[in-house]
Amino acid sequence: MQTIKSEVKPLNKVYLAAPFFSNHQKERIQKVKDTLLSNNTIDSHNIFLPQEHQFEEEKFGSRAWQQYVFASDIRQVHRADILVAIMDYKAEESDNEPDSGTMFEIGAAFQSDIPIAVVQFDPAKELNLMIAQSLTAYFDASRNGLDELAKYDFDELRSKPSKRNVF
Repeated sequence: MQTIKSEVKPLNKVYLAAPFFSNHQKERIQKVKDTLLSNNTIDSHNIFLPQEHQFEEEKFGSRAWQQYVFASDIRQVHRADILVAIMDYKAEESDNEPDSGTMFEIGAAFQSDIPIAVVQFDPAKELNLMIAQSLTAYFDASRNGLDELAKYDFDELRSKPSKRNVF
């Protein structure tokens, strides 16, 4: 009798890029993380959140701290199967520009051929054309984007462009 082996694809590892400097930002991260945890194509044990890896043994802002955090974050971007980025930085303020660190992480992922999923909560904010053209899938959390993110097939990675105005 011959045994047939079935190939089981491992679940996808996520790097969750987002600003984490205010309670509102942390709330958005938690919403996206909870949504990813409900997605059956995501490895729930491999969602990397940079704010959980801040090398607290070194003084915040010191050269050693900077070097460790940078190296760790870039290594994790490259280990990820998908980078999920939250675009909203200061959504509670009138000038909701994206976080520069998040934009850098998107660029690093794009340059390394790592698919990018973008989540945006601000219903009025336009999307930078460099981000719009680099993403694989866009989720508008001001509408039903989190529901779509929960069901999105990260194995298939179908193109899901933004319908936002681009600048």
